[in-house]
Amino acid sequence: MSALSLRRHFLKTTATVGVLGAFGDLSFLSQLPPISRADARLDPRVVRLQPEIEPLVRLLEETPREQLLEKVAGRIKQGLNYRELLAALLLAGVRNIQPRPVGFKFHAVLVVNSAHLASIASPDSERWLPIFWALDHFKESQARDVREGDWTMGPVNESAVPPAAKARQAFTLAMDNWDEAAADAAVAGLVRSAKQNELFEVFCRYGARDFRDIGHKAIYVANSWRTLQHIGWQHAEPVLRSLAYALLYHEGENPSKRDAEPDRPWRRNQARVARIRTDWQQGKPSAEASAELLTTLRAGSSDEVGDTVVEQLNRGVAPQSIWDALFQGAGELLMRQPGLVALHAVTSTNALHFAYQTCESDETRKMLLLQNAAFLALFRGDPAGGKAVKIDLFEPLPFKVKGASAIEEILADVSNDRMRAARKMLTYLHENTEPERLIGAARQLVFLKGSNSHDYKFSSAVLEDYYHVSPEWRNRYLAASSFNLCGSGAPDNDLVKRTRAALQG
Repeated sequence: MSALSLRRHFLKTTATVGVLGAFGDLSFLSQLPPISRADARLDPRVVRLQPEIEPLVRLLEETPREQLLEKVAGRIKQGLNYRELLAALLLAGVRNIQPRPVGFKFHAVLVVNSAHLASIASPDSERWLPIFWALDHFKESQARDVREGDWTMGPVNESAVPPAAKARQAFTLAMDNWDEAAADAAVAGLVRSAKQNELFEVFCRYGARDFRDIGHKAIYVANSWRTLQHIGWQHAEPVLRSLAYALLYHEGENPSKRDAEPDRPWRRNQARVARIRTDWQQGKPSAEASAELLTTLRAGSSDEVGDTVVEQLNRGVAPQSIWDALFQGAGELLMRQPGLVALHAVTSTNALHFAYQTCESDETRKMLLLQNAAFLALFRGDPAGGKAVKIDLFEPLPFKVKGASAIEEILADVSNDRMRAARKMLTYLHENTEPERLIGAARQLVFLKGSNSHDYKFSSAVLEDYYHVSPEWRNRYLAASSFNLCGSGAPDNDLVKRTRAALQG
C-alpha cells in the first residue's frame, strides 16, 4: 500500500472526515450576546480584523485565563463552531504576541496548526481537547507578552502600501534587504492582490532562507499557511504581516551586508541548484542511497551534505529516497541528543517537507530539499556528541504481550526507558500491519499528559510524517519518536478535567 493510500486509510479509520460537518454551524454569530458600541470600539493603534471575527477575538483577548474555557464552552453550546474558534485563536495570538524570537511565547501561535491536526485526527469525543489546551496556552503566552513589553500589532501604514502591480517586487526587495517597515507595507499590498499559491511560493523560500531560531521560521510558514487553508483566506493579511516580521528577525547588523553562518547554506545552495539535472524528479528509489546520505548526515558539514544530495540526484536517485534519509537523520538525532534542539530537527523537517510538497516551483523544491539537508547538519553540531545509536541498526526487542496490552507496555516504557520503548515499538510495528491503534493511543496521551506546546508540535509532526516515509524506513522513524512522546507514567494534565467539565456542565 502506498504512503498516500495509508494516509487515506488512517484518516478514514480515525474518523477525521466530517469535522466540518460536525462543527460547521455558521449561525453562531447571531446567537452571541450583544456587544455595545463602546465595547466594540478599537484602539486606533491596533490592527483591525474582519468584522465578523473581531468580537470573538476580543473575547479571547479580554477574558481572564481562569474563566476562558468556561466562557468558550458556553459559546459552543450556543452554536459557536470549530472553524470560527480556530480562526479567533490564531488571530488573537497574531495580534497580541510578538513573533520575535520565533519561539518561546510565540509557540501559542505556532502550535495552533498542530492542535488542529490533533483535533481532526481524533475521535469526535476528544476533538475539542487540543483546541481548549491551545486556548489556555494562548492566555499564558499573552500574559508573558505583557510582562515583556506588551507588544501589539499595529495598523498598516496605508500610505506606504504599493500598488498591486508593484507589490511583489516591493516585498521581495524589502525582504532581501531585511527592511521591516517596507516589508510590512509591501506584504499588505501583496496579500490583497496575489493568488494564494503565489504567496506561499514567496514565503516558503524566505522561511527556509536562514537557520536562525532553529527552524521556527520554516515551521511558522507551514503552520500559518495550513491553518489559513482551513479558516479562510479572508484572515490572511494580519497573519502574513506577522509572518513577514518574524522572518526578518536576526542578530547584529543587517544580514544582507555580512556573511553570517545561518545564511551561508542558502547562498551556497543557490549555486548547487544550477548543477542538478533537469529531470531530477524522475529518479528511482534506492534504500542504499538513503543509507549513504544518512551516513553523511552523521558527520558531514552542511556543504558535504549538500554535495551528496546533488550527486545522488544527478545519478538518478529519487527525491523520495533523499527525504527518507532526512526523516531518518532527524529521528536519529533525537535518539542521540534528546531535547529541544533535536526535537526541532524533526518539526522543521516536517515543515520543509510540507513546503516541498505544496510549492509549485521546481527551483524552490530543490532549494527546500538542500536547505533541509543543510539544517540537519547544523542541528547536529558536533558529530562526536550524543549517544552512538544508529536509527537503521538498533534491534527490535521481542516481548510477550499482544494487542492493547502491548501498546500499554510500550507507552509505559516511554516514561521509564525510552530506548527500550523504541525497541519494543519497532517489534510491534513489524508484527502489526496497521499501526493506527498505537498512533491513536500515543496521540491520546498527548491530550491527557501534554504539558507544553512541543508535545503537540512534535507528536503532530511525527505521526503525520510516518506516512511520508517509505515503507522500509517508516517503522524505525516512528519508533524513534519514543524519545519525545508522552509516556503513560507522566502526570495527568488537569486541563482535560476542566475542559470536560466546561463542555458537559
